[in-house]
Amino acid sequence: MRSLKLLFVSTPVGALGSGLGGGVELTLRNLAIALQQRGHSITVVAPEGSQLDNFSLVEIVGSLQTTAQSQGRDAPITLPSNSVLSNLWSYVRQVQNCYDIIVNFAYDWLPFYLTPFFETPIAHLVSMGSLSEAMDQAIVDVADSFPNTIAVHSHAQAQTFSMGFTYFNLQNGIDLSQYEFCPNPDEFLAWVGRIAPEKGLEDAVQAAAKTGLPLKIFGVIQDPAYWAQIQADYPQAAMEWMGFLPTQALQQALGRAQALLMTPKWVEAFGNVAIEALACGVPVIAYRRGGPAEIIQSGYTGWLVEPDSVEGLVQAIAKIPQISRTICHREAEMTYSLAALGERAETWLARILPHELAEESAE
Repeated sequence: MRSLKLLFVSTPVGALGSGLGGGVELTLRNLAIALQQRGHSITVVAPEGSQLDNFSLVEIVGSLQTTAQSQGRDAPITLPSNSVLSNLWSYVRQVQNCYDIIVNFAYDWLPFYLTPFFETPIAHLVSMGSLSEAMDQAIVDVADSFPNTIAVHSHAQAQTFSMGFTYFNLQNGIDLSQYEFCPNPDEFLAWVGRIAPEKGLEDAVQAAAKTGLPLKIFGVIQDPAYWAQIQADYPQAAMEWMGFLPTQALQQALGRAQALLMTPKWVEAFGNVAIEALACGVPVIAYRRGGPAEIIQSGYTGWLVEPDSVEGLVQAIAKIPQISRTICHREAEMTYSLAALGERAETWLARILPHELAEESAE
């Protein structure tokens, strides 16, 4: 494939580096690195205050968008005054002809609605499962009218949409050079993610308390009331909030854990923290739900337990010594490297290019 000029349009729910965008922030960065390493040019458009080293970054002012997972299935389409989402796409419309493909990372109705009105192809990386009727319809409409433009992170994520559509399973990948293998863990468990109800932190707190192991919690507090309720409900639990850490600091701390607990109450599209843990050699104990169920090989790189079963988590924690940390690390290297991600991404983008450009890139 010839070198492409790509414009990445970030999530409108938070600045890159803030943690508010959850796994989308890491996905955008790693996909940018993976494609840059393969000779493509990347420019990123993101909300004001974003941080992203080694890439051309255009910051856009405006009010942040409310996260889709905090709204109901029948929620109407809304934009705040001076919306950063609309400002992002107004800028993109003005510069679209400077790029071969626009890559949308926003799980929001507006970019899908705008797709037919753009001259430059828009590739949509859908970061979550089905959350609202409006988004479901928007995604299906684009998939029908613009074949091959929709990518997801897992088959489980795609299957949450009641209306079937054609998609590319991109999975994900990380920069393994930033993760250090830790063969000898300390006596604690880890939980990583946005602190919000759909992440199910309370289950991990209960399971850790029953085993007597401390639980270290990493991530931005997106829902302060939810976090306060957990503290009130489990005052004797040996849990410690470590804050939202950049990758280097996170991997150093996470790598010391005996295992990572993943306890989502919803269908995770993928689960970046799972492959981050594996890269450090940390086994993953996760509910058999969503993306993690396609990442973790039960009995090999961790354990999958029945969804919402705290007792299942407790039983799996007791079996941590059966998992080889070396095998966990090796699995991350084989399947979730940036090289593997970049190869999958190129395959996806080649299917989106106009016919004449696809022919040129195949030469």
